[in-house]
Amino acid sequence: MSADEELRADAGHSGSSDVIAGAGPVVRLGERATVRLRDGGSERGAEHGAEEEPARYAPEWLRLRESADAAARAEELLQSLRTRLAGPADRAGGLVVHDLGCGTGSMGRWLAPRLDGAQHWVLHDRDPYLLHFAAVASPRAAADGSGVSVETRRGDVARLTPDALAGASLVTASALLDVLTEEEIEALAAACAGAGCPALLTLSVAGRVELTPSDPLDAEITVAFNAHQRRNGLLGPDAVTVACEAFAARGATVHLNPSPWRLGPAESALTAQWLRGWVGAAVEQRPELRERAERYLRERLAACEAGELRVVVHHSDLLALPRSGAATGEAS
Repeated sequence: MSADEELRADAGHSGSSDVIAGAGPVVRLGERATVRLRDGGSERGAEHGAEEEPARYAPEWLRLRESADAAARAEELLQSLRTRLAGPADRAGGLVVHDLGCGTGSMGRWLAPRLDGAQHWVLHDRDPYLLHFAAVASPRAAADGSGVSVETRRGDVARLTPDALAGASLVTASALLDVLTEEEIEALAAACAGAGCPALLTLSVAGRVELTPSDPLDAEITVAFNAHQRRNGLLGPDAVTVACEAFAARGATVHLNPSPWRLGPAESALTAQWLRGWVGAAVEQRPELRERAERYLRERLAACEAGELRVVVHHSDLLALPRSGAATGEAS
């Protein structure tokens, strides 16, 4: 059984249909989704009564979104990244890429075949279950046919130090920034600057969606969802702005490109799950919306099933190039 088949089979038996997929990690009733800071005792999860077992993002949700993520990522940023990575002459051992919060490894499957040269990917995630799939389904060849190897590191990635990134050629992450606090983004920018490596941080929510046909409740659901994203000090749709400022303050050249999901009839399964998570989070934030939101969700899901709904979910991709590469000529 392949990793993807194993993932599908597990998702089918996990009760994931009862979960608001896409609204956050899967947690038991009464628990709160958190981003823990360290493997040890200083964890924000403990403050909110979360158990020691790592929160698990629904693998079915990660599988559903992978093709949309791949289509959305900003290819325009890759030339500047390739130019920077081709620079150092002393990298005989190849590139070392740290993938933070790797999930099932979709970033590696997208990026590794687009970069030349031998690569060693260090996959970081709190969930050993997801790390298993990321390692098994990782690519084995770079764009030029060079080998790609992987290792996994279980642990929390919200506060990294330059020491943890020693020898890194690149730090990358997907859909991570918006579940961090300002302090955590500052720490991430400082760690990348200290290690002198670029950072490619993709698919951060921008706080804007477009649904066609429109509905009067669209804007109200959006505002409530964005407020939910900012709960407990998380930055949500403000994360990209904070990250741009944090990297620029440390001398990096910052490139920012849009990376929207464009969902139509061919993506109806993803759209339906996204709708449930989007509306569910809005109602959690504003319970008084429940009655209207239930009607809204029924109608939106019916339109989705009929192939009549199109959705644009706006994201942003950020590439930060450290000061040491100024000679390559990139401009912000």
